[in-house]
Amino acid sequence: MQLKIKEHTIEVQIVRKNNKNIYMRFIDQHTLVVTSNHFVSEREIAKIIEKNMKAIVKMWRKKEQEEQRDAFFCYLGRQYTRVFDGVTKEVEFVSDNVIAKDEKTLEKFYKQECLRVFTKELDRILPYFQNIPHFTLKIRTMKTRWGVNNRGNNTITLNSELLKKDIDLLDYVIIHELCHFYEANHSPRFWAWVSKYYPDYKLARKRLRS
Repeated sequence: MQLKIKEHTIEVQIVRKNNKNIYMRFIDQHTLVVTSNHFVSEREIAKIIEKNMKAIVKMWRKKEQEEQRDAFFCYLGRQYTRVFDGVTKEVEFVSDNVIAKDEKTLEKFYKQECLRVFTKELDRILPYFQNIPHFTLKIRTMKTRWGVNNRGNNTITLNSELLKKDIDLLDYVIIHELCHFYEANHSPRFWAWVSKYYPDYKLARKRLRS
């Protein structure tokens, strides 16, 4: 089965499982996977796809944007073309290129830089705050949140994707999470604390969403 989006031909792969609902997702720009139970015919699936074309096109555009972003190495607000030469020991930035031995080396560098940059910015900002309890910094990839303050175990978790953003946006997220030690919710008092340390927080939030 195939469908057309703009000038692109999309292959539709149907996966049969014992689930009650029908799920659709793009694994790349050219392949839509439809997961359905064994009792829904291909004809019925085709009708469901046609009925939901607006949502499917939106999903496709999102996948297209993701793949375009993944084509580059994003680091502190800039995009670099990945160059793998098989020999470079240390990752190097040359003009608009990032040069590494291979993809594994670049991924290792990214994780190391998350820890280095995030810790450096946290250590720089923290002295401006008072009465902050001792906490642990964790870094991981999150789909829906830029940061999390877990006051139950005094842990601040930062999204590793922040290394791709401008440094001031990382600072905003750090300040945001530190302010949660003063106010657990997002009440007006919480935003007053954030505003004290980051007056342009509304613009920062808008930039992060974009």
